[in-house]
Amino acid sequence: MSTVTKPKHIGRNISRIRELKGMKQEALAYTLGVSQQTISMIENSETVDEKKLIEIAKILEVSVETIKNFSEEAVLNIIGNTYHDNGIVNAGLNYNCNFNPLDKVLELYERLVQAEKDKVTYLEKLLNGK
Repeated sequence: MSTVTKPKHIGRNISRIRELKGMKQEALAYTLGVSQQTISMIENSETVDEKKLIEIAKILEVSVETIKNFSEEAVLNIIGNTYHDNGIVNAGLNYNCNFNPLDKVLELYERLVQAEKDKVTYLEKLLNGK
């Protein structure tokens, strides 16, 4: 039985992160210096040129690794495990969030990815006797 995994769809990951950040294709296109149609083509591509990916990551304020390893399930798990509906408790209170919660989710995701990288580096050093 084969356990071949389907490669990540980088364009779709870019699209989802852009949407989570509340950014339209036009805004990403303008900042990148390309047309909206070009962004649409990139988001429909399974692979993206590494140089272009680095530029997009900077604009979206995430790491290239976050784009490459983005997982819809991970984000939903984080939100599901951290969101609590306090609507009844907070009824009538004027609560204005001063940060974008999705930015915090992406930040946490990047920290988790970095922690996994650190573990791999540590284990490689142990195995190599350094």
